[in-house]
Amino acid sequence: MKTSTRLCLIGALSLMMGTASVGTALAAYGSIAFSPKTGAYGYSHGSASRSLADQTALRHCRKHAADCKVVVYVQNACAALAVGKGRSYGYGWSGTRAAAEKIAMKECSSRTSACRIRSWICSG
Repeated sequence: MKTSTRLCLIGALSLMMGTASVGTALAAYGSIAFSPKTGAYGYSHGSASRSLADQTALRHCRKHAADCKVVVYVQNACAALAVGKGRSYGYGWSGTRAAAEKIAMKECSSRTSACRIRSWICSG
């Protein structure tokens, strides 16, 4: 087989493999649940669906509190939960952990003081 023919076949195979991997990318979901009454939280990441992500986060949170609710969910992104004085909270989501944390801190700080990140996730 000629060198030029081999290179064409290798190039075509590489292109097909690259296209296949883009088309088969899977969505990954994550959620953060929080209890404003107790400050308990739970999270999930890498779930196959939003429903599974929410259920997992709620299950972990409800080990410590009955009033847990999902405050943020993401698909192939990052999320953060910041909690401050009086259990006031803020959340954020973005493409990076740092950006999600910054948004959560800003939201929390607009409501109360002494905010800090309590949980973060990156999914996908």
